[in-house]
Amino acid sequence: MELHDLRPAKGAKKDKKRVGRGTGSGLGTTAGKGTKGQKARSGGGVRPGFEGGQMPLYRRLPKRGFSNKKFAKEFEIVNLEQINAKFNDGEVVNIESLVAKRLVKGNKDGVKVLGNGEITKKLVFEVDKISNSAIEKIKNAGGEIKNLG
Repeated sequence: MELHDLRPAKGAKKDKKRVGRGTGSGLGTTAGKGTKGQKARSGGGVRPGFEGGQMPLYRRLPKRGFSNKKFAKEFEIVNLEQINAKFNDGEVVNIESLVAKRLVKGNKDGVKVLGNGEITKKLVFEVDKISNSAIEKIKNAGGEIKNLG
């Protein structure tokens, strides 16, 4: 067998449907859409959720309550073990330095530091939020926390 002998398996490659290219194609005249009616027309069919004039489900169900999702702030999360691995003694941990070290992307409402892992370096933290366990570990390591948002 040579390279030029290679062929796809029989039935693996099907010809593309050439819709509306005459009766010989098998999909001429009505182009496989049947005869007349809304679904045969251009742009035909019904919008999603339409139930033939019956009151649709999304209007039958009651709308109740309030969701804060639209207004809630979304924070990027960083753990102490990640910070400990990427930062050196005395450095400042803020959004700019975290983005530079690729720990966060910087496209949300702020940064929150969580206390997962250990920290051994004295760092200065200038972030939006820090969990209580992280505050305790930072202070035990001799670190400093400035102006929490």
